[in-house]
Amino acid sequence: MTQSVPMRSGRDRLRYTLSFEIALMIVLIPAGMLFFDKGLEVVGALGVILSVKAMVVNLIYNWVFDRFDARAGRVSSDRKPLGRIIHATGFEATLLITSLPIYMWFLGLTLLQAIATDLVVTTFVVGYTYVF
Repeated sequence: MTQSVPMRSGRDRLRYTLSFEIALMIVLIPAGMLFFDKGLEVVGALGVILSVKAMVVNLIYNWVFDRFDARAGRVSSDRKPLGRIIHATGFEATLLITSLPIYMWFLGLTLLQAIATDLVVTTFVVGYTYVF
């Protein structure tokens, strides 16, 4: 007998994604302004661009990951710590690949500077994702 596993609704996914990104930007935009010595218009715009990209990736990535959870007979809220770490790390790796060109173009960074910037942000966000 196959048991049906309830999935998050589209509305719940949107609420979660928006609240995650807004809270993250509240922390990261001021930090970016200080670090890069850039104004709110520059770092704020970068934050919005990266946030919108992250929300699109988030919706797709989490939908796919939840499908794997459902096939394993569990809901996403029942993930063990290791499953949460794998989920967060995979998501951040996906974001890294898609964020590097944006950092390089928007802030005029070299590839190595963009990687360093993204690794600092990613390190923070992996912990933030786990806690959130």
